Amino acid sequence: MFAPFPEEEASLWCRKIIDSIENKEIKCKRKNLSKERKNHGIMLGVLVARDSLGGKHVLVSLSGFDAELFIPKKSSLSFVEVVPPLVAEKKINKALKKNDLRIHRLTKKVNSLKKKRKESRIPLLREMECIEKRKLLTTESLLKIHNLYGFTCADGKLKSLKEVCKEYNNSKLPPTGTGDCAEPRLLDYAFRHSFVPLSMCEVYYGKENSVRKNLRNYTPCDERCGIVLPSMLGLKIVYRDKNLIVVNKQSGVLSVPGRGIEKSDCIVNRVKRLFPECIEQPAVHRLDMETSGLLVLAFDKETHRALNKQFEEGTVKKEYVALLDGVTTKKNIPFHGISELYFRLDVEHRPHQIWDRENGKKAVTEWQVLGFQKYTSPNGIKRDVTRILFIPHTGRTHQLRLASSDAHGFGIPIIGDTLYGKCEEGERLMLHARYLEFTHPATGERMKFECREEF
Repeated sequence: MFAPFPEEEASLWCRKIIDSIENKEIKCKRKNLSKERKNHGIMLGVLVARDSLGGKHVLVSLSGFDAELFIPKKSSLSFVEVVPPLVAEKKINKALKKNDLRIHRLTKKVNSLKKKRKESRIPLLREMECIEKRKLLTTESLLKIHNLYGFTCADGKLKSLKEVCKEYNNSKLPPTGTGDCAEPRLLDYAFRHSFVPLSMCEVYYGKENSVRKNLRNYTPCDERCGIVLPSMLGLKIVYRDKNLIVVNKQSGVLSVPGRGIEKSDCIVNRVKRLFPECIEQPAVHRLDMETSGLLVLAFDKETHRALNKQFEEGTVKKEYVALLDGVTTKKNIPFHGISELYFRLDVEHRPHQIWDRENGKKAVTEWQVLGFQKYTSPNGIKRDVTRILFIPHTGRTHQLRLASSDAHGFGIPIIGDTLYGKCEEGERLMLHARYLEFTHPATGERMKFECREEF
């Protein structure tokens, strides 16, 4: 995943700490190492943060459980705060203890049965039974471990690993070790103490191998941190530099704040919370609350002005993917085309838009049918739907939803559309902004981002 915060300052602190380890000013104790891990190095993470009074803090943590860091009070780095694991190793061992012996015995039994069947590639019934029992016990143990983990998020709220996985892992069981990397520990500590992250970096230190190079910076891992960090931050960051940020907005979150405190949680305020130096109104464009996908925001006024101009002039390229609740060929809709429709606000039924040839604003939409498939709704009913690519040439309110649902368009609403179609319980709007292209205001580089839909 993309590094959520600038790395430069934290990277310098990583080097200072590693130098102190090599000079034996700081102690790094390795423990319980298997033969396979004996020559492995360590992943050292540093987070530089600011407290509410403006004081700066340097936090350090090591990924995993096979190493501990000790900074003596007499050390020149005694002010560096060592962040421990989120869950003590003793608690994890206790959670594993109940099934550990039975899993070990079943493994021995499986290995024994494998030898007995010799050349046969077909597992014996007894062997398959042992494998299934072991799998159930292993899953039970993993669930016990996962239930121990909780993460303090940027908004100050505590989320369980189960809640995190519901948001960013389709409620699937996460990989072993999720939550044990340095970054979740550091951010949890920072958010618990109401610190604002300024810089974060993780460096590998030790013997090089095919995966890791000594003293090289590594961004948070996709397998574990890619699940946890977006939930902790409230943002799935696709790209970030000193001028702008691109995020993958989740469905159900506002792009900008609405009226009233109950509508204050939005992408804009989440960005401002993580990056307080950001301008008051960083939004350059917006997505409907129910739409997911790529959104760019500016950190400074010059970038905001330049990006706004690109959107106004139509030089920004956007692509969306949607699932239509029906089959386009049944309505003789061609596989490719461009529509010109006219809509205005229905003042008596806000925020609905209605067709108005005379007073409406023109909405131009290009489309390409990608294919047809079976869709299973939350209630288990299957139906035929159309996967379609939309390329809007204008930026009107609800443009794509109307191009789909209105009788002057396809007459086929997008699945999960609460305004112009129907949305079953547990269903979302199947509309995703998957491609965004614009010119970087500071560098002049053409920036291209793609984020595939999850449906």
